[in-house]
Amino acid sequence: MRGEGQRRAAFLLPFALFLTGAGRLQAQPPLTSHLLPLTAYTPNRVYDTRRKQFIDFESLVARLSGADLVFVGEQHDDPATHRMELAILEGLARRRDSVVLALEMFERDVQPALDSYLSGTLSEADFLQASRPWKNYQSDYRPLLELARTRHWPVVASNAPRPLASLVSRVGLAALDTLSAPTRTQVAAAIACPEDGYFDSFVKVMGDMAGHGPAAASPEDPKLRLTRMYQAQCIKDETMGESVARVWRPGWLVVHYNGSFHSDYSLGTAERAERRAPQASRIVVTALPVSELDRLKPSKQDRKRADYLLYVLAPIKADSTRR
Repeated sequence: MRGEGQRRAAFLLPFALFLTGAGRLQAQPPLTSHLLPLTAYTPNRVYDTRRKQFIDFESLVARLSGADLVFVGEQHDDPATHRMELAILEGLARRRDSVVLALEMFERDVQPALDSYLSGTLSEADFLQASRPWKNYQSDYRPLLELARTRHWPVVASNAPRPLASLVSRVGLAALDTLSAPTRTQVAAAIACPEDGYFDSFVKVMGDMAGHGPAAASPEDPKLRLTRMYQAQCIKDETMGESVARVWRPGWLVVHYNGSFHSDYSLGTAERAERRAPQASRIVVTALPVSELDRLKPSKQDRKRADYLLYVLAPIKADSTRR
């Protein structure tokens, strides 16, 4: 197996090309600019949990621009959240150039295809063929990637490949010891799965699923199944945390978009990144779709979830009683 220094060098090479300009092989087409800021189209409220007060969106972005690591926790299927995620990135682009975009939605093994697309040596069609984009990529994540592309920002495919996470879910962490050296580098070198507050939250959310599904260890052993599911969660968090910490350096801002569970309460991916880059300042934002904004009163539990709560209007559900 290659040493950690060699693995780190290999992983960082694409980003070195971006920083030196060597990766910019052709000019990128500009994005169509918005007539108004996205915030003008997306009602929202921002709550500062430390100061216990609402602030405006531009103040949020200004504060994020001064951080080293920013984790934005999303609900994957909420369109208003995705509009605000783009607004955050656009706001940061107005304030600084030294930004790295990192995405849970792409996995480490597709980083070469992502780098080739960003540098202009791979067409978008070929990139999409090679990168396994999420089904809502076009509407929700492509705008983030294209903004980064026009700004010549590095983009990190931060997540562990799904086949490896599935393998751990079926067999356990010991399965990683059976991987070839190149495949093993697709997940974090160091992996810890303590039964801490994050584990408790995971059990609360996923416990009912432990005894179901074809990957269950046995009908009588839901506890073992739950342990392996948690281990699969851990390799995702450790890999994303390592991915973020590897590309951060003083003077740079890494913005990581992930499902909110991965960063709520500054646990999961956020905690793993901080462990690897303790000198970096970190801000966690959690997006919360709600039914109305005018009478918001953040709960005590929500105030613990993040440094800033970004409230957006949830989609209006159709009235099932109407015909």
